Amino acid sequence: MKKLDVWLGSLAISHEPNFMECVDYLSCYFPLLQKFETTQQDTIWHAEGHVATHTDLVLKSLYQILRKEAAHIQGEQRQSLILGALLHDIAKPITTTTQIINGIVRVVAPKHEEEGMNYVAFRLMQLPLSYSVVTHVMGLVGFHHLPKLLVLREQTSHAYMKLALNADLELLYWLEVADIRGRICSDPVQQLELLELFKWSAQSYDLWQIKQPEQQVMKQIQTQLHSISMYSKDYILAHAVHQWVHGEIDHPISAIGKNYEKSQEYAKLYIMCGISGSGKSNWIAHQEEKLTIISLDEIRQEVNGSRRSQKNIGRVLQLARQRLKVALAHKKHIVWDATNIRYDFRKQIIDTGLKYGALITLVVFHLDKKTIMRQNRQRKYALDDIVITDQMQRFQWPNKTEAHAMLIVGKDSKVISSYNCDT
Repeated sequence: MKKLDVWLGSLAISHEPNFMECVDYLSCYFPLLQKFETTQQDTIWHAEGHVATHTDLVLKSLYQILRKEAAHIQGEQRQSLILGALLHDIAKPITTTTQIINGIVRVVAPKHEEEGMNYVAFRLMQLPLSYSVVTHVMGLVGFHHLPKLLVLREQTSHAYMKLALNADLELLYWLEVADIRGRICSDPVQQLELLELFKWSAQSYDLWQIKQPEQQVMKQIQTQLHSISMYSKDYILAHAVHQWVHGEIDHPISAIGKNYEKSQEYAKLYIMCGISGSGKSNWIAHQEEKLTIISLDEIRQEVNGSRRSQKNIGRVLQLARQRLKVALAHKKHIVWDATNIRYDFRKQIIDTGLKYGALITLVVFHLDKKTIMRQNRQRKYALDDIVITDQMQRFQWPNKTEAHAMLIVGKDSKVISSYNCDT
């Protein structure tokens, strides 16, 4: 690990490893890197060849950029960009297929960005990296397709804010410039022009080189909230950002009138999101506030006589949702205790919370696989290792715009990152 630590540290300074060197150091953590050479790409979009060739060219282009146009990108940002460039197509080996487009067979890799972010999420936690680098790399892998799409679809500031909350817009821009320069395609000039328009829009919306983009929304209404309690202010500000990025309000100031009455008394809903054994129960047990816990495991025990039984799933979910609605109606502080590894599962609970005017926080548990496996084996109700591995493979990493706030919890129930939270 010491050798790897030194190598990763060199990325933050001046080192410029080619693709094969990166594979030598990191393929044991990201096995799909070894399949890049056998993963073909579309000859129109990527005439340079397979994914390994493309990735090597992207790295070389990025190094030229870091020496010239982006020489100010240093330290952890430089480290993040290099790792993001290396891993941006990591899921192509498992998503690449063929598709007939306009009567021609084309090579495509649908949703490789989303699948790539899910793939690297737990693996990055095995590396000696700061958590800010982990989140930057995940953002680059998961959202690198969006800069050009925002321009092509003529998206407004709402969409740029939504992207900025989940990825650094400047780093995305430089990655995509390297991505275009690192390929052979028919329209590189036009593609680069789209990126320049993306950069111009991000700058015009004051979302360039900003660490907390949500403040761009909050600062427009904070002066109007000086006379109300912090309890109500937290609610209004959190809802303002959520409603703004989802296009539910035309101006941040509208959030005051829209949310003021509900801010006087509201439920708090904490939605757990983590692999079995990642520490959800331990986190809940250490909370000081009085919580109404709705546990799917406990309801399965109640209905089926076993926490593990998957029988009567409809009845289990019906009971859980009924209890959730009652607790929300009574403005309780609630924990929805389940793995919630899929987006559609989380969305159902979030939508219910929104209907009742709750302040919703996703509590996401982010640890490496080895730690999760060890903690799972130490539990009273331990699951087989194969179940844990399956959960990781199906995990859909949540983004900051799903709920109002997010807590990222690491080892020993320690919060390692937060968004819109007082922690």
